[in-house]
Amino acid sequence: MNFDALGTAWAPRLLSIVRIMSGLLFLQHGTAKLLAFPAGAVAPNFTLMSMPGYAGIIEFVCGILLVIGLFSRLAAFVASGMTAVAYFMVHAPMGFFPILNRGELAALYCFVFLYLAAAGPGPWSIDAARRK
Repeated sequence: MNFDALGTAWAPRLLSIVRIMSGLLFLQHGTAKLLAFPAGAVAPNFTLMSMPGYAGIIEFVCGILLVIGLFSRLAAFVASGMTAVAYFMVHAPMGFFPILNRGELAALYCFVFLYLAAAGPGPWSIDAARRK
């Protein structure tokens, strides 16, 4: 089996899958904050015009844009920046190591979204359809 050929054939599709799945997972943070959805998600007590409120709006809007693949690079760049801010403002003050300050998810999102901003949405996206 030629793994190089397999990887070359599937890499663009897997890029789309990573974008869709990371967008769906990110979107859940926004729906939990803004809509108390899914059931059982506890909406934090905050006002919309606060840092958690802004985060919820960014998570919701960028999550949707990433899932459908519209303005993907911009949405991924904004999401990457928001998760970097979340890491350094919320998690880093609690300690250096992400596993101890519970910031590994924010750090991982930051770099996944930064990669998506550079790599683009992949072939299964509205952006790709608009380019044709």
